[in-house]
Amino acid sequence: MDPERRFEVEGDVGRYEALLQMADLVVHQRGLPELLPELAQRLRQVASFEVASFSLYDPERNVMRMHFWEGSDRLSDLVELPLQETVCGLTWENQQPVVLPDIHLENRFQPVVSLLKKKDVRSYLALPLTTAQKRFGALGLGSSHPNMYRDDDVRLLRRVADLVALALENATTRSSLIEEKERLGRLLEVSTTLMANRDVRQLFPEISNLIRKVVRQDFASIALYEAANQCMRVYALDSALEDDIIALNATVPIAGSISEPVLLHDTARICNREELAGVGSPVVRRMLERGIQSVCSIPLITRKGTLGTLTLGNTEENAFHPQDISFLKQVAAQLATALDNARAYREIAELTDRLKKEKLYLQDEIRSTLNFEEIVGESPSLQHVLSQVNTVAPIDATVLILGETGTGKELVARAIHRMSTRKDGSFIKLNCAAIPTGLLESELFGHEKGAFTGAISAKIGRLELADKGTLFLDEVGDIPLELQPKLLRVLQDQEFERLGGIRTIRVNIRLIAATNRDLVRSVAEREFRSDLYYRLHVFPLHIPPLRERGKDIPLLVRYFVQKFSRRMNKQIETIPSEVMDALCRWEWPGNVRELENFIERSVILSAGTVLNVPLTELRTVSDQIRRDATLESLEREHILRVLRETGGVISGLQGAAARLGMKRTTLQSKMQKLGIRRADYGS
Repeated sequence: MDPERRFEVEGDVGRYEALLQMADLVVHQRGLPELLPELAQRLRQVASFEVASFSLYDPERNVMRMHFWEGSDRLSDLVELPLQETVCGLTWENQQPVVLPDIHLENRFQPVVSLLKKKDVRSYLALPLTTAQKRFGALGLGSSHPNMYRDDDVRLLRRVADLVALALENATTRSSLIEEKERLGRLLEVSTTLMANRDVRQLFPEISNLIRKVVRQDFASIALYEAANQCMRVYALDSALEDDIIALNATVPIAGSISEPVLLHDTARICNREELAGVGSPVVRRMLERGIQSVCSIPLITRKGTLGTLTLGNTEENAFHPQDISFLKQVAAQLATALDNARAYREIAELTDRLKKEKLYLQDEIRSTLNFEEIVGESPSLQHVLSQVNTVAPIDATVLILGETGTGKELVARAIHRMSTRKDGSFIKLNCAAIPTGLLESELFGHEKGAFTGAISAKIGRLELADKGTLFLDEVGDIPLELQPKLLRVLQDQEFERLGGIRTIRVNIRLIAATNRDLVRSVAEREFRSDLYYRLHVFPLHIPPLRERGKDIPLLVRYFVQKFSRRMNKQIETIPSEVMDALCRWEWPGNVRELENFIERSVILSAGTVLNVPLTELRTVSDQIRRDATLESLEREHILRVLRETGGVISGLQGAAARLGMKRTTLQSKMQKLGIRRADYGS
């Protein structure tokens, strides 16, 4: 081979190896500060340059945010330039590469050209950074030699830019998820803090400190509306300023205050110093005197109306941004609920002192106030779950409910829906384990007429039915692998096509999923997609089994006795203490569902006012379960032995299904039922 030609071939091989290394960077999750310098290092194996620039478009300010890299392990300080004044801005707008062969001859883009000249750059290439989902900005490469970038270089480097864009998309998506997770964590802290003490005013400074971890503020207050006096009673949460702005328990007229438009329109308001100067309130005047430059006010909204406002002040101009509003609204919702609940708790306490009613009655009232009518119990583990439900319900985040069969996962899902902003929409349920694999796709996405044999008319799927509401996917761990990418697309893009259709349908749904499977193990055994798992695992809720809620069993027994007595028109007044003790000692492997069914049977058998409980049935059921488990274990071991002998081959004349005398699909169904995975019989 000609030596010069061999040099070119070896160079191409090196370039493609570098491309493979960059592709490896794309799939690994990194933050932008670590990702961009490493990408620049790898780029040097593909192209010749001394300076690289990463320019990201900021749509709010219509500028290109430029970072330069010149060989160190970090990027230079940020440079911001108007879109029209940059080479990368032209590349971003036209989505085409731009080559400047010699910037000394260039009379356009003077701000960027001046920067590049200081860095000894002669030729410059700008490439669009774009994925199927988003146009990020542009990648720039600068060389100290003129006329450095030829057409074949541009073609190769466009592929490199596509990889860089994918890496940026992965990094920004991960950053968004981390930020969302951090904000959810702060919200959970706020909720936990509020749940710890019913006297909310004692906790105001602590709540303000939690807010400050996400949104910086120098002053915080709550103003509660008093309709009778047409005024706002203001309580300072805390202040980083030397002098107090608000006197203790002060009142201000509603007219002309910052809170007036917030209360009238139930919408957040951000004010800068100029707008504050136009407000005639004495509190606002004191804010300006103490150096407050910007203010954000959020309504405290409950189901019964608007209680007042949460107001934050900052000594910097334009300190609050639109992206802060979403978080502050969620905090305000927590505060409003806590204030409303505190008032409800006081009313309940007064009612208790006056009427001295039965304890169960008051527990029912409290559950009704908190939207947990059907969830009975006061154990710490259950109260922790309800606290998390209270936190996540107002937010549209995806919730993954984990727990054993019969623990009440659907009840928790319905409680989340009732407490969410989608409560007026539909709550659509789909049990993924109860529907055959072949029909599950049709049930979920719907189908068009003629999509398959028997599809004599079009059918709307559960996703469309749940539009503007909540979709509850029970036993989500049983969704087949081939269907999981379609569900992932719905979660990412909120759009899908019906089976047999070509029209893209957009929906606005909130997904709540539940499973009794160990999804982490399923992901490790490649039975469940990791990317779908991470999309579902935004806010996990672990429902404790009944054996960990021993103190809740008496409450549940009384609740179910009352429920079924009313339904059957019976009057059961007494539960013998020895019966209650026996029920508390039982482990209830079927959890609350087993207990409910057992109490229903007991009420049916009760002829008088005393509950007649067939305790001998519990021992009989226990013995039967042990026998069934032994038979199942024998069957499982036999199937595993045959699978090992056939080397894991299931179908075919020499496969395990043929040797066991059953169809392949029947064997696969049994393997799934018995929990047999490849790791159990494979090498």
